[in-house]
Amino acid sequence: MAFKSGFVNIVGNPNVGKSTLMNLFVGERLSIVTFKSQTTRHRIMGILNQEDCQIVFSDTPGVLKPCYKLQESMRAFSETALTDVDVLVYVTDVVEDCSKNMDFLEEIQKLDVPKLVLINKIDLSNQKDLIALVEKWQGILPGATIFPVSAKAKFNIEPVMKCIKESLPENPPYFDRDQLTDKPVKFFVSEIIREKILLYYDKEIPYSVEAVVEHYRETNDLVKIDAVLFVEHESQKGILIGHEGRALKKVSTEARKSLEKFLDKKVYLRIFVKVDKEWRNSEKRLTTFGYNLN
Repeated sequence: MAFKSGFVNIVGNPNVGKSTLMNLFVGERLSIVTFKSQTTRHRIMGILNQEDCQIVFSDTPGVLKPCYKLQESMRAFSETALTDVDVLVYVTDVVEDCSKNMDFLEEIQKLDVPKLVLINKIDLSNQKDLIALVEKWQGILPGATIFPVSAKAKFNIEPVMKCIKESLPENPPYFDRDQLTDKPVKFFVSEIIREKILLYYDKEIPYSVEAVVEHYRETNDLVKIDAVLFVEHESQKGILIGHEGRALKKVSTEARKSLEKFLDKKVYLRIFVKVDKEWRNSEKRLTTFGYNLN
């Protein structure tokens, strides 16, 4: 049997379940998942190794109209997914208004690669409306294979995976067979911390925070981590820390628990908060944080 490998890029609007599907495909929790939109800020790669194939999945930020440089970088990550791809997976759901995304969809139409459209959250719809949605997407992306799915219920995931494998080209593996991702451990540490911010704070706070790991020291039985949360205003710093430091303590405790599970070691975590009024619009800062501004 010929060995297959290729790049499968997952794109779509924010809040349609892309990250949950990515984690299901890879079988590992690589992308953070919350109920808030714009959770994913980077292009995150997950590598699935099987006996007869290697599938390199990429989860990208949701497609949006950028309002500041951080969102310009997020949009750039999404657009790069259209240039280095063997199979494209576009994720939508039963309530999304795709009219805001037509310029991006027009670029997808031009791609000469197999395309899949996953209509997520079908448990929120009915058969009649779902049939109409399938027909609608067949018109928007002619030739694409349409799959109604439910990431929450893990419905129809196996047929999607079968279709992806069948669509891959014959290639040797691109990465070592034991490699899971292209990101370093420190990246996932900062993502786990940022996930807790998304879960425990409201309004503009989660979108005004960047988590950065400044020190990471690992021994046989303990990982010591110092992380910094960058915010734009003193008022946001006060909200993050909370009365007598209780809010930040809660975030630190929950992040530490998740990190111990992720790293399979005891974790000593310290989190500090700093104000940088222009970090979301500073090319220098965003480059330092690993964002693509080209």
